[in-house]
Amino acid sequence: MSVLDLAERTGLAPNTIKRAEGDNGPAPVNTANAKLMVATLQAAGAVFLPAEGDMGAGVRLATPSQPALTRRRSRANPIDAST
Repeated sequence: MSVLDLAERTGLAPNTIKRAEGDNGPAPVNTANAKLMVATLQAAGAVFLPAEGDMGAGVRLATPSQPALTRRRSRANPIDAST
């Protein structure tokens, strides 16, 4: 899922999502936005794995045959290219 797809599904600004994924430490976003992003990713089939022993936390798909996500809106260009 791209930043724009996640932004579209959550209603958050793309810059908010970029800030959240830009660091390996705690995300510099508020708790409500972080929970919204996690819930949206989980609904799309992501499973968040906790750190265990000497292995760090991670994310994987719930099933190996996870269907591709479809865009909710088309990316139609509002500018007429014929002019």
